[in-house]
Amino acid sequence: MELNNDEIRRYSRHLILPEVGLAGQKKIKATTVLCIGAGGLGSPIAMYLAAAGIGKLGIVDFDTVDYSNLQRQILHTDADVGRPKAQSAKETIAGINPNCEVVIYNTRITSENALDLIRPYDIVVDGTDNFPTRYLTNDACVLLKKPNVYGSIFRFEGQASVFAPHLGGPCYRCLYPEPPPPGMVPSCAEGGVLGVLPGIVGCIQATEILKLAIGKGTSLVGRLLLFNALDMKFRELKLRRDLQCPICGEHPTIKELGDYEMFCGIAPEPAAPQSNPDEVTVQDMKKALDDPKLGIKVVDVREPDEYEIARVKGVPLLPLSQIQQRLTELDPNQHYYIHCKAGVRSLKALGFLRERGFKYLKSVKGGITAWSDEIDSSVPRY
Repeated sequence: MELNNDEIRRYSRHLILPEVGLAGQKKIKATTVLCIGAGGLGSPIAMYLAAAGIGKLGIVDFDTVDYSNLQRQILHTDADVGRPKAQSAKETIAGINPNCEVVIYNTRITSENALDLIRPYDIVVDGTDNFPTRYLTNDACVLLKKPNVYGSIFRFEGQASVFAPHLGGPCYRCLYPEPPPPGMVPSCAEGGVLGVLPGIVGCIQATEILKLAIGKGTSLVGRLLLFNALDMKFRELKLRRDLQCPICGEHPTIKELGDYEMFCGIAPEPAAPQSNPDEVTVQDMKKALDDPKLGIKVVDVREPDEYEIARVKGVPLLPLSQIQQRLTELDPNQHYYIHCKAGVRSLKALGFLRERGFKYLKSVKGGITAWSDEIDSSVPRY
């Protein structure tokens, strides 16, 4: 695969590196990469790989751009809000390097399509943010003997590795044999993330891909790199292959892709939304606030920083993280409506209080986000 004069000029700073040179740049051009996710991690990965001269870049993403993405997902701009992320990504990459062929898959990766999506590519990079997709990506890569360049982020911390049993290293299941219980690890929407963090971790992933492409350096195969942005520290853990691993061990039991939502303990969405007897609507919450005679008190279980951003007038704050220590502030015989940002933590608070003898509890479905959407648009969405 030859380089034309324009490409030689474009990649000149690569070409004068002895470790890359003309031969290495040709290898980069000949490499195909599938990027799963065009969000926080996928943005720097895709942009730097395109700039570096990767020949073909596949992008899998079914989501649309939201305003809350723009703080970190630099593939997208204000004008892209509401548009498919995959299409926005393709246009941005075309502006960076028109020599990079971009193939977009505006779909969710599933057990049914994963093998077909991954098979044509040399390297897979995981830019996802949920456990079912991570296990699915891992298993598909192991079955197809493709390197899986992994990264994850949360708040101020990130991690990266390269999972490649066919290259002698472990897979994702060797590191995490079992997923955490559902709801145990908050999403970025619940826990937050420093905007530059996916840029740092994504750049590490892109670096690993380029090293794999040119066959130089020491990769993160067999190593887990941990990064803490607050302390500005990197740590490294040695990883070993689990010989009992169900997919890459000596006697694998997983021979095909399965139901990863079920494996991670996530119940399937019902065909028709069903009402939860423990939930009330924001309209019910408004009635309780408007009519004290109903005898219902509303409590906000978000964190103080969130309460400062947006609050409903007249609703006191009792953070879920403090509820055990402040239990005496609540009356077991009082009727309570509990709300949070979207209805997840309020259900956790309801379960905690019910175990301690509170009987008259309801969680407000949709939380303050639904309140902003349906009751009072002056309350900020975040």
